[in-house]
Amino acid sequence: MTDFHLLITDWYRLNKRELPWRFTNDPYKIWLSEIILQQTRVDQGLNYYLKFIKNYPTVFDLASADEQQVLKDWQGLGYYSRARNLHSTAKSIVNDFNGVFPSNYLQIIKLKGVGEYTAAAIASFAFNESRAVVDGNVYRVLSRYFDIDLPIDSTSGKKYFSELANELIHPTNPADHNQAIMELGALVCKPAQPSCPTCPLNSSCKALENQNISIRPVKVKKTKVRNRYFSFLVFENADELIIEKRTGKDIWSNLFQFPLFETEEPARVEAIISVTGTEPDFYSEEIIHILSHQRLHARFYHFEQLPSKLNQGWIKIKKVELDNYPLPRLIDRYLENRI
Repeated sequence: MTDFHLLITDWYRLNKRELPWRFTNDPYKIWLSEIILQQTRVDQGLNYYLKFIKNYPTVFDLASADEQQVLKDWQGLGYYSRARNLHSTAKSIVNDFNGVFPSNYLQIIKLKGVGEYTAAAIASFAFNESRAVVDGNVYRVLSRYFDIDLPIDSTSGKKYFSELANELIHPTNPADHNQAIMELGALVCKPAQPSCPTCPLNSSCKALENQNISIRPVKVKKTKVRNRYFSFLVFENADELIIEKRTGKDIWSNLFQFPLFETEEPARVEAIISVTGTEPDFYSEEIIHILSHQRLHARFYHFEQLPSKLNQGWIKIKKVELDNYPLPRLIDRYLENRI
């Protein structure tokens, strides 16, 4: 197992990407980077990390910020529950820990929005605690290196890979070990077209030897995708428009949108007229927006005057004020492309 550690860490020191969160052991900055990089590519997350470090240099700054501004700064990253949890956890660290970040895995994992992977990453990177990280990259490297056919999305598979990763981790150099195995998965042992000839583990990789690279890792569950049909009602005149705030536990909670009419199947124009009492002046083509477990079919119906009476929850704002409100990426993208 020592050979495994030496091979990946030697490779890592020569090939790692120079990323700002790798030059600090500040748990606040490491936590920020890990939350931002959940479900997000490094090249996309980097600018958000730099923005958050600039706007909220300490946990006290983040805790005292207005949630709407935090969501606005997060706009475009998606999975907005991460931003809400980030803000909530910053407040908890200030109020419950006097602004001092918890210093071990068992405390860190109790923080809101922090799971096993993130807690292990913070504990090892910031406090040198010997805790193995297990993310998609790690699953892929280990399943291929040892040619394991146990499904990574099964209970037994998750337990097995977690135990294996913790057996492999170096007790005195866990940070480099964790960074190395994740970097190897991201840059070399990729899901498609892995670069096996340049891999430091290629001489002892069992899946490569057995020609099983393409079928590792194994998954058994297929995510069921839910279709939803959104009709956005865009009421606007020369200077003003109508928005509303999303509430509850659905997607985009606490973000703002144009008034929404949701149906179980694509809405006809007649249905829009029955809801609004007037015919739209024009409407967009259908836009499909993919979330992890949902496929949104959206259409924007435009009305070139404001309604005489606002429904409950509708807010009339100046058009120039729209940039002050955090919007879902779907709406932001539509506005960017609108002529």
